[in-house]
Amino acid sequence: MKKAVKRTSRDTSDHVSLAYEGIRTMLLRNEIRPGRKIAYRQLAEKLNMSLTPVIQALNRLEHQGLVRHEPNRGYFTEPMSLQEVQEIYDTRELLEISLMPDIMKNLDEDAIRRLRRLVDAVDTAKAASDLERRIAKDREFHLTLAEISGKRIPVQMLRHLFDLLYLKYGGSLLFASAKDAVGAQHHAIFDAVISQDLATAQAAMRDHFRNVKGLALKALGRIIADESDS
Repeated sequence: MKKAVKRTSRDTSDHVSLAYEGIRTMLLRNEIRPGRKIAYRQLAEKLNMSLTPVIQALNRLEHQGLVRHEPNRGYFTEPMSLQEVQEIYDTRELLEISLMPDIMKNLDEDAIRRLRRLVDAVDTAKAASDLERRIAKDREFHLTLAEISGKRIPVQMLRHLFDLLYLKYGGSLLFASAKDAVGAQHHAIFDAVISQDLATAQAAMRDHFRNVKGLALKALGRIIADESDS
């Protein structure tokens, strides 16, 4: 007789992690739309998993504010909010600008090489019209800058803000910046940082945020208006 395979807690944890990453990818690609009910049975089929790890992954996303659970109704993504996006960008601007003195203090050759690679990677992705890679490298550039500061809590906060913006809103906002000057703005920030020019670096970061925030809010306003009309 064939022995039943005993599932370990590690197996369960691995399945939940796979479900979590799979759902995050679908959110990023706008395959799960804002303000909609989540068909978690279909998610389980798409991820080729049982319901249990999918539901546990959704619970984890609920704790992060990316989905919500309503008893006897299921899981939902939150609707889009202009105010929330405004607050995310405003908070990021304050946070990242405040880290600049520590970034410059801790800057070394290894950090400069990492930042230069990321600036170049954004340019390469732009030339190839690879928006998903541009999004990933933009996030990595900002997080790498923050990590150089050595401030653990602000980096954790920044990761959460990126999740709220990129996962909750998905492609709806990110496609709005497909033709913007993000690459040039990253170069301006990078040049000022390695030159140890604090005032210029902070001004370049401030200009960068005001540009991308304006694009995002304009695009989101159109999306919300279109959905209201339909």
